[in-house]
Amino acid sequence: AELAARAANPPRLVPSVEFAGFFAPMKVDVLERPELVDVLHRLGVHTLGAFADLPASDVLARFGSDGLGAHRLAGGRDERPPDARRPPVDWTVSNEIDPPADRVDRVAFLARTLADELHRRLGRDGVTCVRVGIEAETEHGEQLLRFWRHEGTLSDAAVADRVRWQLDGWLNGSAANRPSGGITRLALIPDELIAAKGRQLGFWGGETEVDQRAIRVAARLQGQLGADAVLVPEREGGRHPDSQLRLVPAATVELTGRSLDPESDTAPWPGVLPAPSPTRVLAEPIPIEVLDGCNRTVVVTGRGLLSASPAVLASRGKRIEVRHWAGPWPIDERWWDPEAHTRQARLQVVTVDGRAHLIALADGAWAITAQWD
Repeated sequence: AELAARAANPPRLVPSVEFAGFFAPMKVDVLERPELVDVLHRLGVHTLGAFADLPASDVLARFGSDGLGAHRLAGGRDERPPDARRPPVDWTVSNEIDPPADRVDRVAFLARTLADELHRRLGRDGVTCVRVGIEAETEHGEQLLRFWRHEGTLSDAAVADRVRWQLDGWLNGSAANRPSGGITRLALIPDELIAAKGRQLGFWGGETEVDQRAIRVAARLQGQLGADAVLVPEREGGRHPDSQLRLVPAATVELTGRSLDPESDTAPWPGVLPAPSPTRVLAEPIPIEVLDGCNRTVVVTGRGLLSASPAVLASRGKRIEVRHWAGPWPIDERWWDPEAHTRQARLQVVTVDGRAHLIALADGAWAITAQWD
């Protein structure tokens, strides 16, 4: 508009469709970008029309985002294009329940109808759901939201089962967690979608019939005993053998293609023991004495070094010689929390009977904490 006002006497209105032609004969100097203008003149580009004819990708590569903005202006367009991204699709389906439902079977019947509607919506766009959130709300505003995962796709029957498990634990749970009113709203919230292109099982190393049978048994047990009745190990990382795995409900994780290999944990854990991990972690550590060749107690210095090489393990009046040992691996955890602060030094030892032990020094006392078979 400013350029049109300068060029016309008297001023005139230039339609937007004529911007490019109106600017084309003007000198690039009107861009008021001295460094860019200097380079354009040296390249033989003297007018806005010539500048606008250059490929936008080349302008961006040579002059960056600021040069691309000037290129758009030279062509009669806005310096910054509008954000034309589509808003995310909300796949959630919900329904109000009136009168409020106080029986699980009534809500589960509604869940099957909602699941069927959800599948039709997803199917029209060629996607399917493998993780869904089930949200229930009572007449007093209490809410329960839980996410469920399923291998393959969640059928309407599978969703209905999970609604029944979830509400059965809520409505028939402890008095402290039990809702004070009936269910007035149920919503299904797709949380993880994949392309609906089927599943091809591998011939070797892939999903087998045994895997499928185990998944079906787990689902059946959940229906009979509750959603939290079937637990599977999940790797979460850590420095201690007893903290690297935890048991989680099978309905919250993907059962196929799972790996408990330590290599799957990519997080850094300074002080972690080298592989292989112990095959057995003792529920109750066995107190021992660690002695050197002179029958003196082996200690760990403030620098994390042993006072002497371990030679003998003694426990309950029995002594056994140490053939090999490795370590120590000292750790100092949660030093900022006086109640949770732990400080240990761990050793791997192999005794003359061929047994391998993980021993740890904590609070001035040695103990066997884990073993290798």
